[in-house]
Amino acid sequence: MSRLTSTDKTLCAVYAVVGLAALVATQIALVRHISSGEGDGIGGLGNTVVNPAAAFVTIDLLAVAIIGLVFMVVEGRRVGMRFLWIYVLLTFAVAISVALPVFLIARQVHMADERQAQPA
Repeated sequence: MSRLTSTDKTLCAVYAVVGLAALVATQIALVRHISSGEGDGIGGLGNTVVNPAAAFVTIDLLAVAIIGLVFMVVEGRRVGMRFLWIYVLLTFAVAISVALPVFLIARQVHMADERQAQPA
């Protein structure tokens, strides 16, 4: 079991609250979209560029998702985390707003385990 410091616990709690809120909000929005029948033949993705504001949000989110994926893989490898493919899968299956907080919690726990394993 990892020995999380109070700072580690606080960070994990913040990541968990944000990740849980993102999970609930994204899934509610997805269900509302699917049930509205507003699909455009390509899985409803045409709605993401229907006007300049929607296009801006889509482009911004894609950039954040790409940078987030790069960060998760590079940082995960740097600190020696395993199963990084799970965070990539979670990004595409759920949302980057959920995958990144889950990754950050796992990273914090992994780093606490590494600190505990080091001789004093």
